[in-house]
Amino acid sequence: MECPHLSSSVCIAPDSAKFPNGSPSSWCCSVCRSNKSPWVCLTCSSVHCGRYVNGHAKKHYEDAQVPLTNHKKSEKQDKPQHTVCMDCSSYSTYCYRCDDFVVNDTKLGLVQKVREHLQNLENSAFTADRHRKRKLLENSSLNSKLLKVNGSTAAICATGLRNLGNTCFMNAILQSLSNIEQFCCYFKELPAVELRNGKTAGRRTYHTRSQGDNNVSLVEEFRKTLCALWQGSQTAFSPESLFYVVWKIMPNFRGYQQQDAHEFMRYLLDHLHLELQGGFNGVSRSAILQENSTLSASNKCCINGASTVVTAIFGGILQNEVNCLICGTESRKFDPFLDLSLDIPSQFRNKRSKNQENGPVCSLRDCLRSFTDLEELDETELYMCHKCKKKQKSTKKFWIQKLPKVLCLHLKRFHWTAYLRNKVDTYVEFPLRGLDMKCYLLEPENRGPEHCLYDLAAVVVHHGSGVGSGHYTAYATHEGRWFHFNDSTVTLTDEDTVVKAKAYILFYVERQAKAGSDKL
Repeated sequence: MECPHLSSSVCIAPDSAKFPNGSPSSWCCSVCRSNKSPWVCLTCSSVHCGRYVNGHAKKHYEDAQVPLTNHKKSEKQDKPQHTVCMDCSSYSTYCYRCDDFVVNDTKLGLVQKVREHLQNLENSAFTADRHRKRKLLENSSLNSKLLKVNGSTAAICATGLRNLGNTCFMNAILQSLSNIEQFCCYFKELPAVELRNGKTAGRRTYHTRSQGDNNVSLVEEFRKTLCALWQGSQTAFSPESLFYVVWKIMPNFRGYQQQDAHEFMRYLLDHLHLELQGGFNGVSRSAILQENSTLSASNKCCINGASTVVTAIFGGILQNEVNCLICGTESRKFDPFLDLSLDIPSQFRNKRSKNQENGPVCSLRDCLRSFTDLEELDETELYMCHKCKKKQKSTKKFWIQKLPKVLCLHLKRFHWTAYLRNKVDTYVEFPLRGLDMKCYLLEPENRGPEHCLYDLAAVVVHHGSGVGSGHYTAYATHEGRWFHFNDSTVTLTDEDTVVKAKAYILFYVERQAKAGSDKL
């Protein structure tokens, strides 16, 4: 929206010496000293934390609002009211009186000048920091103690995601997807949404409350977020615009309570798939997908309509076989999937750590075998036999008819009891490379051995005891190195640390034919 309060609120010089030292994205709140979501007041240049942290930026505005008295009304109207502030990470401008983001500027263009000044400060700090890190790394190899102890020193290109208020579930999924190279590259190469016409043409477009549901694009905000990661231009990126679009189109995720990362991932992929089926910026998404030579027609899996990059990469097909135990009638059904949800076998549910000695360690193979083994359906799941013309006892078995390029495995750690949802905290052993899926295929002879092996790309971990509490982080590999993503903090880690994690969601990428033959 166009704010009418800029002329009375934007009073600081673009090169003000009152700004703190260091990079703007890491400035600390002057009240609580938090460096999460810093906002600078464009009236007095003081820095406070955003409403998703401790809300001191809004408190600063509220404290400045002195009730107007009759005899001093004209005097107060001319007094700056500290209503406009700027995000020190994304450089978006917000007015508390309008309660919305601002897209216009003062007659002298002061907002844009302040924005450019903050960007210059950020770039200068990053350049100096990168030079310092390069010197440290010149004398140390990739596996040296320096990299292991000071992991953050080596994470030169990695960018964290700021927590906007219990949004670690979203951050962990976004960081994982950003390290699925083929998926991420597709979105980053998409054309950007056309900027607005008229007075705001050529300026950065922000989603605001006044725009309405029809003007938000999940694909566009997802694209912007992926572009911001791994550029190395900032230590942390604030995904506020994406989160706002999530609120708009996914009502289940409105508010600031903790959410299930797997549920969010499914909603995200489903909505990306639906939006990609339509046109975007005058270009058909389906046409773009067809032009991508790396995604052949044989690798596409249609879910709810035409194929998109979502189904081309994550889409697989299950065959569900049900056999009537009375007459022997067999029913077969093919179901597309974007991920597989695996139960942790009951005999392993008391096994909490890898080093615990009471019995064998649960492995990912045990979970996959439990998923695909022949199962007799209980009384609550009786099969309607068309030959017997009534519900009968039956058996069920899953086969994988088509494997996806990226195999997403969800370990079902949360189970409902009579009164609450408990967490299964069992450690599940999983391979970093060489997960062999051939024995779970319906027709393994039709697939070469190199097309059945998968290497781990990312893993999401839930820390805590319940789905409505705790914290999510992610591990992911990028250019041969493993990183730990904990909201705005990104550190280099090693394979030994990754394999000890209690995985919740695992992302495996199909191995190329030239790779080795390590097997699970």
